[in-house]
Amino acid sequence: MFRRQVGPIMLAVASFATLVACGSSNNSTPASSSSSTTSVQDALATTTPIKHLVVIYDENVSFDHYFGTYPNATNPAGEPAFTVAANTPAVNGLTTALLTNNGNATNALNGAGASNPFRLDRSQAATKSQNHAYTAEQQAYDNGLADLFPKYTGRGTSGGAGAFGTNGQVMGYYDGNTVTALWNYAQNFAMSDNAYTSTYGPSTPGALEVISGQTNGMQVVKSSTQPSVAGSYYVNDGQGGLTMINDVDPGYDVCSSTTDQAMMTGKNIGDLLNAQNITWGGFMGGFNLQTTNANGTTNCARSTTSAVVGGSATADYIPHHNWFQYYASTSNPQHSRPSAAAAIGYSLQADGKTADPANHQYDTDDFFAAVKAGNFPSVSFLKAPAYQDSHAGYSDPLDEQAFVTKVINFLQQQPDWANTAVIVAYDDSDGWYDHAYATPTSTSFDNVADQLNAPGQCGSTGTPAPNGVNGKPVNGRCGPGTRVPFLVISPWAKKNYVDHTLINQASVTRFIEDNWLGGARLGGGSFDATAGDIRSMFNFGGSAVTTPLYLDPTTGTQVSTAPQS
Repeated sequence: MFRRQVGPIMLAVASFATLVACGSSNNSTPASSSSSTTSVQDALATTTPIKHLVVIYDENVSFDHYFGTYPNATNPAGEPAFTVAANTPAVNGLTTALLTNNGNATNALNGAGASNPFRLDRSQAATKSQNHAYTAEQQAYDNGLADLFPKYTGRGTSGGAGAFGTNGQVMGYYDGNTVTALWNYAQNFAMSDNAYTSTYGPSTPGALEVISGQTNGMQVVKSSTQPSVAGSYYVNDGQGGLTMINDVDPGYDVCSSTTDQAMMTGKNIGDLLNAQNITWGGFMGGFNLQTTNANGTTNCARSTTSAVVGGSATADYIPHHNWFQYYASTSNPQHSRPSAAAAIGYSLQADGKTADPANHQYDTDDFFAAVKAGNFPSVSFLKAPAYQDSHAGYSDPLDEQAFVTKVINFLQQQPDWANTAVIVAYDDSDGWYDHAYATPTSTSFDNVADQLNAPGQCGSTGTPAPNGVNGKPVNGRCGPGTRVPFLVISPWAKKNYVDHTLINQASVTRFIEDNWLGGARLGGGSFDATAGDIRSMFNFGGSAVTTPLYLDPTTGTQVSTAPQS
């Protein structure tokens, strides 16, 4: 079932073989390349100056939760100060009316959780995770009124004072004194205030959307539930197939649940990159099961305790976040290690004939090792170890900031920074309040799961549901879903720029296709064909601005030299 994709031996493979042959005799260390040598990745023809794309895919944040009052921060004593730059553009954020007379405060159905939006202090970085299921998020938007968040998605932290201890916590937002690094990146690079999840729902659908634009075509491996019942992770699509709407672990992954697993049919962006021998990788925190953490944990039980969240340690690797494990063509179910550091990003080993065991799936540690060795993949998807992935309940904005700044500070010191773009995006909103409602253009009419506009209805009844993998209209794909942050950090990004183009998670796939693949599309109803274009966030008609912006991983404020990680 898990046949590795072995494409024709072309220039990329031949160059890789040469690279390894020039390295150490056991092929474990890639050769150093001189400054006059053009890498395989840089030699590829691209439609833009970007030769390396890094997608940091974080967890569970709505736009208003992080940027609702941008660029205005409270700046209380004792917290990192945020100074707004001149001529900073406004965002579609929390207006005075939304802050003081919000429907979530006045709607009696919210009960004791009724609340206006309120500022979360830096000391409140650790919060409860809100309800972010496919149906609950629809219900919170209440036919576009966006006034039932406490009732349907809100959860409070036990012992918390005021709204923080009730379902009203869902109305909380941070400002530039807590999500300081992200606000500073927005000041110096480009940000969208009109980016949405492709569909409603939690992490696994969001993980699939950013690499395939598709949640239809799910196949059950193991299941403890039935489709189209309350709380299920999938629905009958109406065409004899299944659509995933909630979280489930990938099939056959050695770290997956023993009761619920699923696989996906159709293609993902890795398949298209493999067909053209373009180097790429999915880099997941905790994926290397041979590593032993400082606390003695290893294998699937590798874990870390956040100093911010406290409590018990959380597993570094979370299977249902792992994009590419859901596809047989790009899965590494045993977490096999790459044959050599120089093999990272490649389908084949140095002989040009044998499939590399890792099949493009690695640990985040492997990303840093590969780039340091001069083997920087063209496309890299990064997921932090769980305690740093920003998912409320076990992670937080401060631990997230440490990982994001680590990656970007590191990349700005590399020779390839001049042709690199970093996207910071999110898999779902966690159910946190966001006032912006997007009228569905992708409809769904499952009697149980869909509840946005009426019982059994998400979107207009006059708008047909989108096609699935078999080219027929299917249920379970209602979207756009919830609004999430989206930043582009690059020497080619427009400076201090807010883009208003409507985009979604599949816009990342579209950019890869347009930049490296001549505009090829995945087909099978993928949202890549209709997703908005992110290129308006770049200044490709100008010149690159390579002056680094180094940020302190603890405070998120600018420092003059790169911090040592």
